[in-house]
Amino acid sequence: MAPPKQPQPPFQKDERVLCFHMEMLYEAKILDIMAAENGEGWQYKIHYKGWKSSWDDWVPQDRVRKFTDENKDLASQLLAQFKMLQSGKSAKQQAKKGGAARAANGSDMSSARGSEERTAGAPTTTGRGPRRTRDYELEQEDNFHNRPAIKLPVPDHVKSLLVDDWENVTKNHQLVPLPHVHPVDEILNDYLAHEKPNRQEGSASLDILEETIAGVREYFDKALGRILLYRFERRQYHDMHQLWNAPDSKNKSSVDTYGAEHLARLLVSLPELIAQTNMDQQSVNRLREELMKFTNWFSRHVTRYFVSQYETPDAEYIEQAHIV
Repeated sequence: MAPPKQPQPPFQKDERVLCFHMEMLYEAKILDIMAAENGEGWQYKIHYKGWKSSWDDWVPQDRVRKFTDENKDLASQLLAQFKMLQSGKSAKQQAKKGGAARAANGSDMSSARGSEERTAGAPTTTGRGPRRTRDYELEQEDNFHNRPAIKLPVPDHVKSLLVDDWENVTKNHQLVPLPHVHPVDEILNDYLAHEKPNRQEGSASLDILEETIAGVREYFDKALGRILLYRFERRQYHDMHQLWNAPDSKNKSSVDTYGAEHLARLLVSLPELIAQTNMDQQSVNRLREELMKFTNWFSRHVTRYFVSQYETPDAEYIEQAHIV
């Protein structure tokens, strides 16, 4: 009986690839290939383009990426984030020398929610609504910098939709129609169907993908009622809770009731949420890569998933929402 045929490695000798070195993706060339010591997967001898041969290195398969437009975009985003991070560190050092107060971290859009309840005076504002005054004391500088950091750039057209979303709810007193025609569960399943064929069955890459999407589901479910809603939406949230508890209801949770608008709010809030976890930096880096891929895919399909029109509730709802 012939021995089973050895599967071919996903990357070939002399192939042009992208390879992680620390937190960055660099263009590289595969010089040699060998089976991993544990018998699972492959190892590749990598030469980084423009680097001396002394930097050539054997790397595991999970550090190598195909040289595709999507992965090149990811490499560019990581480089831009690194430059922003370095610029931010320099600015903080200068501010510290000058005795200036530390700037608050976080997204303007994620900060807007909850500010209606927590700020009494005139809030600091931007073009995207009021920034939140934090309800906790600033951490010690060392502890802050030791927290796992994640930068998740959101494309400008998605930010623009979030601005419209904020204005529709907080200024125009309108609501996203619920149950949503394209709930979060559908969006995440669509992404899995798109991305799974790019992952090898049984690979660590596929496991990380599935864990990440499961994590997004859980984050969304737990964060929705706490930080993703504007005050005007809380009555609607209460109504949805009653729907979930009805025995004959097809909608049983937040992920099959709410949609893209609230999912986009979660994406801009995730960096701050992840910074509160006890994940190590390597895990955070892998999570960031997966979330960036999902965000890029999501941003290309927002016109399909966002509602075309918000609904105006009746006078009773507006009165009970304490909007005069």
